[in-house]
Amino acid sequence: MADKTVWNDEDIIADALGRAPDVALGGDHGRWRLCRWRQFVGAYNLPALPDPMFVVHIAGKPSVRTWERDGWSETTSLPGCATIVPSNQPTGWLVDGELDVVTLSVASADLKRAPAGDQFKRMRFAFSDPLGVALTRQILGELYAPRSGERDVYVGALVDALKAHMLRGPVSAGTNDFPTSAFSSYRIHHIMNAILERPEAEHSIEELAVQAGVTPTHFCRIFKKATGVSPHQYVMKARLNRAQHMLEQSDASMATIAEALGFTSQSHFTRAFRQFAGETPSDFRRRGRDVPS
Repeated sequence: MADKTVWNDEDIIADALGRAPDVALGGDHGRWRLCRWRQFVGAYNLPALPDPMFVVHIAGKPSVRTWERDGWSETTSLPGCATIVPSNQPTGWLVDGELDVVTLSVASADLKRAPAGDQFKRMRFAFSDPLGVALTRQILGELYAPRSGERDVYVGALVDALKAHMLRGPVSAGTNDFPTSAFSSYRIHHIMNAILERPEAEHSIEELAVQAGVTPTHFCRIFKKATGVSPHQYVMKARLNRAQHMLEQSDASMATIAEALGFTSQSHFTRAFRQFAGETPSDFRRRGRDVPS
């Protein structure tokens, strides 16, 4: 077994997951490495990595959380989100279902020349990055295609573009900076993030469709294609995920939680929670407090 003091990011991840990546690619004498990882339900502790890493969530069940100061994050990573994992910072991950991600690690020394090197000094979890996702998907598609000289040149160019995008840092842009006449994946991810931030809001189909710049019928279709669930199901899941955190971390009454999360009544909340979690909110809270510390 190799000495852990000289392990790279991918060696550490493979050790934590107990398996090698499905696909691995590297270049520039080890200064960058791109890997695809597929893993299943579980909680994983990842030791500090020597190099920063850009993570793209490309598929799998849309429910991946990271460990924060006092518990699992309320925000979940979804297919289409990106995350930056800084070097020298241990992280924790909770996977509820299949996980399918691509990681790109770049030598720490290269960040000194990056215009946005400061962005790699802290964790940035589950942010919208349509360009990074599109480049990653294109690279994967080529890696599974028959190998040829032309393909290798093309893959190299795509990886260079993804590295440049990662090192430049995401460009801040509002919805108004994009044409309103055409649908953009940016808009869907912006809407998804807005729902996760404020699940208690009404989030009507008509309002969401206006934000996406499409008709309500078309919005429902493209949203389900992107997430695998309808807008209503996505809002409900966001509310119930938040409800679990409130039940675990507060003594608020069921009526208070129901009202705070936008449910029409306490009975509506209880019924939806039982369907979602397989038990009532009271049983969920009681079971959580019965578990020994």
